[in-house]
Amino acid sequence: MSAARRCAPPRALAGLFFWHLKNTGRWQIPCQFVHPCHVANGRLITFQYFNFLKRMYVTQCNKDLSQQAKPKSDSVASPFRELQQLDPEKHTLHKMRPISAVQQPLYKTSSRNEVREMKCTAGTEELVTPVRAGPKEDRQWKEMKLQLDDLPGILARLSKIKLTALVVSTASAGFAMAPVPFDLTCFLLASLGTGLASCAANSINQFFEVPFDSNMNRTKTRPLVRGQISPLLAVCFAASCGVPGIALLTLAVNPLTGALGAFNIFLYTCCYTPLKRMSIANTWVGAVVGAIPPVMGWTAATGSLDAGALLLGGILYSWQFPHFNALSWGLREDYSRGGYCMMSVTHPGLCRRVALRHCLALIGLSTVAPLLDITTWTFPIISLPINLYISYLGFRFYRDADRSSSRKLFFCSLWHLPLLLLVMFTCKKSLVEKEDKGDLLAESHGRAMEMRLP
Repeated sequence: MSAARRCAPPRALAGLFFWHLKNTGRWQIPCQFVHPCHVANGRLITFQYFNFLKRMYVTQCNKDLSQQAKPKSDSVASPFRELQQLDPEKHTLHKMRPISAVQQPLYKTSSRNEVREMKCTAGTEELVTPVRAGPKEDRQWKEMKLQLDDLPGILARLSKIKLTALVVSTASAGFAMAPVPFDLTCFLLASLGTGLASCAANSINQFFEVPFDSNMNRTKTRPLVRGQISPLLAVCFAASCGVPGIALLTLAVNPLTGALGAFNIFLYTCCYTPLKRMSIANTWVGAVVGAIPPVMGWTAATGSLDAGALLLGGILYSWQFPHFNALSWGLREDYSRGGYCMMSVTHPGLCRRVALRHCLALIGLSTVAPLLDITTWTFPIISLPINLYISYLGFRFYRDADRSSSRKLFFCSLWHLPLLLLVMFTCKKSLVEKEDKGDLLAESHGRAMEMRLP
C-alpha cells in the first residue's frame, strides 16, 4: 500500500503533462514524425517528409509565420514590379528556424538559392531599367517647334498641292478650249488666281475637319492633326491665299471669273464640308465644286458663259463619280471611323450604279462636243476607245464590287481625264474654220435679205 501511494503522484503528474500536450497540439509532432518513418517501410526519409514537417510547424506552432494569400496583380502592371513585391516575402522566409539539425543543410541550400535568385532579379532589373526608360520618354508630351525649312512642305500638304495642281490643269484646259485667241498674260493670271483660291479652300477644309481626320488612317498625318502648325497659322494662310486670289481673278481677269472663284470656295467650305457628315448628297455637291474650274478657265478667256463652258463642266462633273466612288470603296473603314456619310458606306449598291452611269455619260458628252461646234467629229471617234474602256471597268466594278475592280477603275480615271482633255484640245476647231463659217453664214443671210427686197 505504501508503494502504491508513492507511485500515485508521478502518475498524476505524467497524466497532467500528456493532457497539457494534447491541448496545445504539440504531442502530434512526434507522432507525425514517426508516422512517415513507419510508412517509408525501411526507405530513406526524403525531402518531401521534411518539407511536410516544416509546413506543419509553421501553420500550427508558429502562427505568426503562416503564409497569406497574395492578391492577383493587374495585367497591365510590369512583371518586374511583381518581383520587387516578392522580396519582402523572401526575407520573411529567413526568419523561420529549423526544427532539427537534420534540416539544417536543406535550409542553408534553400537560403543560398533564394539569395542567388534575388541577385539575378536585381541584375535583370538593372538591365531592363534603361531599356524601358526610352519608351517612357518617347510617350511624354514634347513641344513641336516649327522650323522655317519645313514650312513650305507643311503648307503644301495643308493646301493639298496635288489636288490644287489638278484644279489648275482643268482650268487651263478650259482656257485653252475657248474659241478666242490665246492670251498668255491672262492665262497666267487666271491660273495663279485659281490656284490660290484652291489653296484657300483646301486649308479651310482641313481646319474644320481636324477631329474627324484624326480618326482616319489616310488623313491622320495631316499638319493640323499632328500639330505641326497652329490653327491660327492655317487660317491666316487660307486668308492670305483666298483674298489675293479672288481679287486677282476679279480685277485682273474679269468679274465673272472672280465671282465663280468666290462661289466655289463657299460651296466647298460651307456646303460640301459639313454635308460629308450629314448626307450622301455631299458627293454631288463635291462634283459641282470640281466642275467649276474648267468653267472659270473658259470665262477667263471669253468673259461669258457659253455652251462650251457648260460642256467642259459636264465632262468634269461626270468624271468625278467613277473617280471618287472607286476611291471611297477602298476607304470604307476609314470613312466609317471618321463619321462621314459616303455612298460606299451607307449605299454601296447606289455607289456602284452611279459610277457606271457616269462612265457611260462620258461617251454621250464626247458626242455632243462636235454638235456644239467645239470640236470636230474626229473627237468622239478617237475618244471612244478610252471611254469604252473606263465604262468596261465601271461595269466590272458594278458587277464584282471588290477592291481589285475599284482599284483598277480609280487608276484608270487618273490617266483617262488628261488623255481625254488632250484629245479634245487636238480636235478643237480652229479659228479660221469658224471665221470662214461665220462669213458664209453672213453672206447667206445677206443674200436672203436681198432676195426679200423688191
